[in-house]
Amino acid sequence: MGRMPSAERRRQLVEAAIRAMTRDGVARTTTRSICAEAGVSLSVFHYCFESKQALLEAAIETINANYVARVMSAVEPGATLRETVRGALQSYWDHVTARPGEHMLTYDLTQYALREPGFEHLARAQYEQYALSAGALVEQVRAVRGLEPRVPVETVARYLAAAIDGLTLQFLVLSDEKTATDLLDLTADQLVSLIEG
Repeated sequence: MGRMPSAERRRQLVEAAIRAMTRDGVARTTTRSICAEAGVSLSVFHYCFESKQALLEAAIETINANYVARVMSAVEPGATLRETVRGALQSYWDHVTARPGEHMLTYDLTQYALREPGFEHLARAQYEQYALSAGALVEQVRAVRGLEPRVPVETVARYLAAAIDGLTLQFLVLSDEKTATDLLDLTADQLVSLIEG
């Protein structure tokens, strides 16, 4: 491959890592297999990242940023607050059902980080980012609807992150679309209650 800016190489390696880890699991994915997936030499990896830990951190950030961008772009004023919230949740959910392997990867990353000495902070950072992402969504919904939540945004955000995390894992295990839809509806109702009062 020709010369490429380091930021582009980093992006290439992160995308390759996400593909490889989605397919093979985090524990079985090595820096060599990531380089093979990206079609680059191991020296390129070491030029772009100081460690596998740094690459995992970048992968988590990329996955979260993609989710947030997808959902934020879907936040449009509906006829009601509930329609606005439910539409944003559906945008996320469409990605879960279209790409379940990528969502399984997020749980694999969490478990790997918790079990691997020195990586624990990645799991904490991952879940802090979930809460920040949920907070950004709540803020955008609030702004679109011109509302002041009756419960602090941070509390609503942590509730939303926990609810969606549990709902996603349950769906990945059970593959029950009807129950998932019912629970998304319930989550939307609860969020409306927390935001609107």
